[in-house]
Amino acid sequence: MDRYRSRDHKSKPREDIQLMCKRDAEDSWEAAEGRKHARPERDVSALSSVPRILSTRAALYERDFPVYKQPVEVGCFSLDSRRTFFNDARQLRYYVEPDRKPKLDLREGYRERYVRRDERVKENLDHLLTWILANRSKLPSRPAASSSLLELDVDIVTWRGHLTKLLTTPYETQEGWQLAVTKFGGTLYVSEVETEAARQSRESRTERHDEMMYWGYKFEQYTCADEVGACPNPGGVVNTNEAFCTVVQTRLGPHKLLFSGEVDCRDPDPLAPPAPSCYIELKTSAEIRMPKQRRNFLRYKLLKWWAQSFLPGVPRIIAGFRDSDGTVVSVETYHTSTIPQIIKSEYNSWKPTVCMNFCFDFLSFAKTAAIEDDPRVVYLFSWEPNRDVIYSVHRDSPYTFLPEWYVRQMMSLPK
Repeated sequence: MDRYRSRDHKSKPREDIQLMCKRDAEDSWEAAEGRKHARPERDVSALSSVPRILSTRAALYERDFPVYKQPVEVGCFSLDSRRTFFNDARQLRYYVEPDRKPKLDLREGYRERYVRRDERVKENLDHLLTWILANRSKLPSRPAASSSLLELDVDIVTWRGHLTKLLTTPYETQEGWQLAVTKFGGTLYVSEVETEAARQSRESRTERHDEMMYWGYKFEQYTCADEVGACPNPGGVVNTNEAFCTVVQTRLGPHKLLFSGEVDCRDPDPLAPPAPSCYIELKTSAEIRMPKQRRNFLRYKLLKWWAQSFLPGVPRIIAGFRDSDGTVVSVETYHTSTIPQIIKSEYNSWKPTVCMNFCFDFLSFAKTAAIEDDPRVVYLFSWEPNRDVIYSVHRDSPYTFLPEWYVRQMMSLPK
């Protein structure tokens, strides 16, 4: 069954997405309506008059697992306590295994030593774009139509978190999303837009919720050291401005991806495999005491943990399970590759193939929609639970997110 359909031509015959993926963007755009259309001129209003949708029904994506190439780290960067960018690994930390029966108080230091990042500041893709400009020689390029523009040989540039949202969409029941897509130099740049519901949730966050968010960072402080062989410093300041991020390249089917994601720590063993296979994801979760808690953990939390780690090729997730008072009482290790086996026997559970196929189809859908190569044009894709993905087109709008400094420097870089 086709995931694409038009609101204006519901009775028209529809092509299968697998066939559409094999066509170029223009032919796909025409075929999806069931009849030929002349390709529109560079008139965004003409595009917005033809709304298109993508279904999120999980059953539609139960086909063979798509080809996903092993992610390769092409670089990294660090952000300091003021969110200043550094093109190096100075913020990388090393994992220190806690005691077998830990008693880690996650509440400690919440009121005295907690510096929160200002979530009202929307950074979009800025740090990743800064990395691209600083490491242009590491990335392959392709011949550009414009003599002044240097084109990346990449189809998609985005954050790992945005792709995680796509992977989990067929099973998400609570939170919608908006993704802004701009085509520039033949590459689609994908940046999240905060929904109104997300803004209201952030602004009405309770003290308890805020403290529980701190617990995750505090667990990292208990289990990470700044140097190999050093001890963690749980008496230090927890500053959520600081971050170490990996930048990886991979391919999902025909889609060449370049994305970045924050990394908690790495294996201190000098014989550990190279990045990203040496990285470790740290998580906290409520202690599981009842069958319902276990079902929810497997159905929702483990899905997000798997998606977040599978995408960049992080092999291990170390989880601290806490009691109701915020004290970690046990630590478990999950291997990303075996998580699908853990949930396989659960009734009506999520399926990795559905997650990856939906992401694959969304990227194909975005390529088909975003035909105008212009940093001022944004294709805004929106989704709410139990609805289809829709999009609208905006020129010179508040949704524009590619900064002028990036566009200008990409236009002036030597080939």
